[in-house]
This record gives sequence, C-alpha cells and structure tokens, in this order.
Amino acid sequence: MNFSIRGQQIEVTEALRDYVDKKLSRLDKYFDAPPTSDGTVTLSVVRGLHAVEVTIPLTGVVLRAEDRSDDMYASIDAVVDKLERQIRKHKTKINRKLRQKGVKNSLFVEGTTAGSVALDEGEEELEVVRTKRFTLKPMDVEEAILQMNMVGHNFFVFSNIDTKEVNVVYKRNDGKYGLIEQD
Repeated sequence: MNFSIRGQQIEVTEALRDYVDKKLSRLDKYFDAPPTSDGTVTLSVVRGLHAVEVTIPLTGVVLRAEDRSDDMYASIDAVVDKLERQIRKHKTKINRKLRQKGVKNSLFVEGTTAGSVALDEGEEELEVVRTKRFTLKPMDVEEAILQMNMVGHNFFVFSNIDTKEVNVVYKRNDGKYGLIEQD
C-alpha cells in the first residue's frame, strides 16, 4: 500500500518517513490483496502536540484514525493501533456485507488473528433508537453557527440560503467551525 506522507508545520525527515512506512506495513497482513488506493498520512504540530492523521480509502469503506501526544513516534504507534482495532472490529461486518452484495473477493483476510476471536460474540448491533424530523429553515452559514451554539450542539443541519442545498456546520476539535456541503 502506498502512502502520501506530508507535514504541516513540521519537516518530514527520512527517519520519520521510514518509521511511518514500517508501522503502516503492519496493516498489510489484514488484506487479501494490497489495496490499490493510496492512503494519506498527515504529520503536524499544533500547540506543542504532535498529531498524526491517517486516511485509507478502500472499496466501500474509509479507514481513518488520528492521535495527538507529546511525541511524534508515540502518536504514530497509537494511530496504527487504532487502525488495527478498527479493522479487527469491522472486518467481519464488511466482509459479510460484500458477500451479501455478491462480491466474490472479501476486502479483509478471513480467519482468526489476535483479538478477532470475540468479534461475533461482542459484535455491536447497529440500531437506530430515535428518529427526528424537522423543517430546514433557509439560512446562511453564520446564522447556522449561531443557531448551533444557541442549542448547545456540536453540529447543525440547515438549508443553505445561497446554494439551496442541505449543509451541516460543525464544531471542530480546534474550536473552529467546519462546513459539510453536498457534492
């Protein structure tokens, strides 16, 4: 699997690049065939914390993990551990869905690996426990952010008055705001 490694406010040294490649190569054992898509790795330093974000787009699923700590190498280790947990947790669900759709090759390797024995027993059931319906009031992005803050939520769905489409504003971990638009 190929990864595009980039740094934000940090120089990506050859040692860092080699460490990321070595650690992420541990994920190869979970796949039947090496994924053809390229993953992205972003290394950054924000307020003294070393952050690592990894995104791996696959057929029908996107694996994503991020971690922040005082040490870049510890953050890389933690992100790889998170990705491994995601794969182990979801591989039976994903393989089952692909088989139901008639896809012959599964995405992940079948069989047991360390930590995967209890997947069927402790598997979470995806269940909708509440449904809300509401009318989307046309508003601009600034008003949507104000409404979100007034109701005390970390996201807000609204009809964008400029584009006439459904958008979502959300509060980011860094305290700033994000906007999700339809494609």
